[in-house]
Amino acid sequence: MSLKKSAEISWFAPICDGDDDFLGNRNPIYKSSWENTCKIVQTADKIGYKNILCPSSFQVGQDSLSFVAAMSNLTKDINFLPAVRCGEIHPPMLARTIATIDHMVKGRLTLNIISSNLPGENLKSQKRYERSREVIQILKLFWTKDFVEYDGQYYSFKLPSDPAKPYQINGGPLLYFGGYSDDGIELCAEFCDVYLMWPDKEENLNELIKKVKNKAMKYGRSIKFGLRIHVIVRETEDEAGAYARGLISRLSLKKGEDIKNRALDSKSLGVSIQNNLRLKSNQDFFAEPNLWTGIGLARSGCGAALVGNPNQIVSKLKRYISMGIDSFILSGYPHNKECEIFGNYVLPHFNNISLSKQLGRLPKRKSNSPLSEGPRK
Repeated sequence: MSLKKSAEISWFAPICDGDDDFLGNRNPIYKSSWENTCKIVQTADKIGYKNILCPSSFQVGQDSLSFVAAMSNLTKDINFLPAVRCGEIHPPMLARTIATIDHMVKGRLTLNIISSNLPGENLKSQKRYERSREVIQILKLFWTKDFVEYDGQYYSFKLPSDPAKPYQINGGPLLYFGGYSDDGIELCAEFCDVYLMWPDKEENLNELIKKVKNKAMKYGRSIKFGLRIHVIVRETEDEAGAYARGLISRLSLKKGEDIKNRALDSKSLGVSIQNNLRLKSNQDFFAEPNLWTGIGLARSGCGAALVGNPNQIVSKLKRYISMGIDSFILSGYPHNKECEIFGNYVLPHFNNISLSKQLGRLPKRKSNSPLSEGPRK
């Protein structure tokens, strides 16, 4: 019997009004309320997923960091991956907020670094990445130095770092990053730990992995790779395909475009790559075997799903792992039901690991920070 392949297999918390039974249907039962998304996270935690992505959207979303803080005592084992939009919070205050939450969840915190425009803002890509670089540099200084002196283009200050020391004393929370522009890849290669990709043909993913690896080597670093993708798994391939077609059976193209265009990143390079993947797919929206792009008709960002029977999905994920992908962030519609189905059919075939633990970010001793202490008697 062959050994199970290891990877970090995670789920998605649709806190940005992104859940439904039919795409574009807006069924109030699946509204991304606190109650619904809390249930999804608890389901993922109980089943054994290792992390959960909590996205960020001003227009329709709950606040990602507030959501994670609220979930801290309602979960046991799952890590959290809140999206942090660089520039939204003054970096020293962001560092303190992150440290506070990291202590609340006892090191079960990772961060998804976002560089898109803030609400009402229209900075060019280069400027946004310059600001993000400063934010990341400042966070790392607060996590590793006793005193922070910083003088940059966007931020300048001299402050003690003690109020912002995280629970993860070995370098702070892992940084996950997704971006397709040259500036974005450069930023990830220099500072981040996991490069997140959206779905594409295997040959294109391979080329992107090579490109980012070479960039990281320039800085004397190696990084992990992740894939954010949807999934539809059923007992048979025909059942999975029928479910995929059903998801878009009530969708008008205009409604789909409205849903996609409400996102701040709807005009990004990554989104255009997802759109092109769908346009080059066959008439049933398959870009390659088991990679279905129809889901991108009604959402910005990640626009494709793995569709097939359990053996097909397991095989596809194992090929991704062999390519060098270490982490998967999955989702499905509706999220709670699909979380359970994937957990039943596919999850047992893998050794599901936490990258934070694997990379030694958690302290081997109890943190002595006041933030980690319980209530005083």
